[in-house]
Amino acid sequence: MRRVIGIGETILDILFRGEQPTAAVPGGSVYNAMISLGRMGQQVLFISETGNDKVGEIIRKNMRDNGVSTDFVNVFPDGKSPVSLAFLNEKCDAEYVFYKDYPRQRLDVALPDITADDIVMMGSYFALNPVLREKVKELLDKAREAGAIVYYDVNFRSTHADEAIRLMPTILENFEYTDILRGSTEDFFNMFKTGDAAAVYKKHVAFYCSNFICTDAEKDVSLYTSRVVKKYPVESLEAISTVGAGDNFNAGVVFGLLKYGIRKSDLENLGESDWDAIIRCGKDFSADVCKSLSNSISEAFAASYR
Repeated sequence: MRRVIGIGETILDILFRGEQPTAAVPGGSVYNAMISLGRMGQQVLFISETGNDKVGEIIRKNMRDNGVSTDFVNVFPDGKSPVSLAFLNEKCDAEYVFYKDYPRQRLDVALPDITADDIVMMGSYFALNPVLREKVKELLDKAREAGAIVYYDVNFRSTHADEAIRLMPTILENFEYTDILRGSTEDFFNMFKTGDAAAVYKKHVAFYCSNFICTDAEKDVSLYTSRVVKKYPVESLEAISTVGAGDNFNAGVVFGLLKYGIRKSDLENLGESDWDAIIRCGKDFSADVCKSLSNSISEAFAASYR
């Protein structure tokens, strides 16, 4: 069975409406996708770290409960598991405040074996952080050597926009390793000062990675590949929270690759109908997560979608 191997941060999201907390949910950009894929019955490994504390216990238990292996989670004795406060506005979008206390030694964990056509997922500042770069690059080298598919969600927040120039060599190096690149118009504005998907693909992405997906909140999803250029409308819905919407779009795309048996060697030859089916999975996962305060798809959705 092909495996999905994710690398990224873990965090406990405390969601607020107004001034009152309404839910506390384990999260993290790649983590949220891993939980959804675990609920879909996929074989999922997650490379990460937590503190040896109550928050860390909650995060690891959530992984085990959803079929995600904790074998590659470093539990550090010093420092504390990170927490975020997510303040939901009237559009159910979140503004974050992060609290982090990491130890000096980070991600002290062995990497799993990778085999051909496994899918490696990475994203966010975690994939760019100089402190973690050696471990991330080691994983990417293993993925390349094995012939795995690399899926990269840039998820480049405005808090790091002033670091874009300094981080650009690492960003472009990640692009080189990547088989499918996904980001939002906001991410690319923070990186490149433009959110125009066509311009981003032509000027910054196509040279490194030929498969590019750009999302734009409730607006169209844009797809650019060497063979297909297409926009996909996003159906309107009554959102309860948009936290995890992009992360679960990623999970849906990866599930689509697995469901339809798409391997690394197939990517360059995918036609419009192939991408239609894959993007549909992404949109379905994303829509479901917006219907609750959870960061991942519901168990009911997973059962029916399987």
